[in-house]
Amino acid sequence: MALASWQVSLESMLNNFGSGGLVALRISVILIVAWIAIAVLQRLIRSFRIRIASRFDDPEVIKRAETLGRVFRYLVAVVVTLLAGMLVLGELGVSVAPILGAAGVVGLAVGFGAQSLVRDYFNGFFILLENQIRQGDVVRLLDHSGLVEEVTLRHVRLRDYDGHVHFVPNGQITTVVNLSRDHAYAVIDIGVAYRENVDTVIARMQAVGQDMRADPAIAGSILEPLEVAGVERWDDSAVVIRCRFKCLPLHQWTVRRWFLKSLKADFDRHGIEIPYPHVTVYAGQDRNGLAPALPVALAPCRNPPDPNGRVALQPVAGGPA
Repeated sequence: MALASWQVSLESMLNNFGSGGLVALRISVILIVAWIAIAVLQRLIRSFRIRIASRFDDPEVIKRAETLGRVFRYLVAVVVTLLAGMLVLGELGVSVAPILGAAGVVGLAVGFGAQSLVRDYFNGFFILLENQIRQGDVVRLLDHSGLVEEVTLRHVRLRDYDGHVHFVPNGQITTVVNLSRDHAYAVIDIGVAYRENVDTVIARMQAVGQDMRADPAIAGSILEPLEVAGVERWDDSAVVIRCRFKCLPLHQWTVRRWFLKSLKADFDRHGIEIPYPHVTVYAGQDRNGLAPALPVALAPCRNPPDPNGRVALQPVAGGPA
């Protein structure tokens, strides 16, 4: 009797071990297949992206292909992982249908509390679909500007000129200012003294622009000759003349700095004044406006201060007493 009961217990243990081992084997196979599927699909996406990029010489198309390829690889990993997780739960005897139903209710509740997260993903999808931002662009988003290092469905990662990294959520992006699309303009304002002849100054600016287009060190960055718009405004101490160069994207700052350096040397050679801020003081004038400017000069003070610490002004030779 005892021998018979011992045999029954041994058979039940072997059966339980056999079923458990089979479940573990199935789970292992599911995980291995999922890992292989992710690796193969991501490799296919990468190969497809490289093949597309090799057929185009436009760097803009190549950057867009790289950005979309990275996003699709991420989506493949997420989808395959979710499917594998559902299959593993099924092997463990957990019904997936109630979980999906509960997940729908929970997702609805979480959706109200995570609207910003959902908005980030939707905005990120349309940013990529409409080709607004690509990896390698220089953009201005909100109060941040810099080089785009990464674009995901969740955020855009920027690195500014100082090396600081900014993560901008896609849901907060309402306006994208792309500084590196197709071509750029180096807009430059030049201030000269009021006594200078504007036509002469414009001629010198155009001559410097022509010299830059003939200089092999900078000519490759300039697409068209210098365009002089004319007098932009009258400042307190200068007449401001505006001009611009059409240049390659991301080269506008280099062209601007080169032009300012070259124009400073040219103005020095031709005696054109780049003025400091100054003020002309008038003591008053008659009806005909013939009163001259009030001469003001600095001179050593010879009068000692009074008991209250005040100093009497000393007239300047040649000026009004």
